[in-house]
Amino acid sequence: VQLQASGGGSVQAGGPHRLTCVASGDTFRRYTIAWFRQAPGKEREFVAAIKISSGHTNFAESVKGRFTIDRDNAKNTVYLQMSSLRYDDTAIYYCAASSSVIQSNRASQSAYYYWGQGTLVTVSS
Repeated sequence: VQLQASGGGSVQAGGPHRLTCVASGDTFRRYTIAWFRQAPGKEREFVAAIKISSGHTNFAESVKGRFTIDRDNAKNTVYLQMSSLRYDDTAIYYCAASSSVIQSNRASQSAYYYWGQGTLVTVSS
């Protein structure tokens, strides 16, 4: 499967923003799609994941209550809806896909075989 992440840009602190990940090349419903991010000088970290077939979601503690993740099966697309953005949300955001990751392992980068190119979100005042 190929992944195309988009929607990054300069966004205002406290505001909302949405990222998009479009999948192609395989059956969308087979996959769990996740978002990871890498802030300047830091390691890449898990943000959120959604199992496409069930809609079940997982979130990092740092984004719970602020971010949501959803999918549009007709468009083979996953959305990361971000709100109450903080300066420490500034990062390159990557979407990733796996057809075999189990629920307890969805936050693990090594569970994902396919990665998009990343899109930069910069939160500023």
